[in-house]
Amino acid sequence: MPIRDKRTEIDIDPELSAVLDRVSEEHGLESQEAAMEFLVSRGIRLGGNKITGRGRALYEVKRGPSDRTQ
Repeated sequence: MPIRDKRTEIDIDPELSAVLDRVSEEHGLESQEAAMEFLVSRGIRLGGNKITGRGRALYEVKRGPSDRTQ
């Protein structure tokens, strides 16, 4: 029978609880809630990489003489 986590409003069954415990242990996280946040963030990041085809980074744009306003 699933147990409802009151903070996250997610039903946690024994299988999910075991996965969250394993993720917490492997990544040094303090709680199942932290493991959920980690997995969601990772999913968003990996999904973004799939959409764009690669990771994105910010680089400084070098301005040339033609870009300067007078």
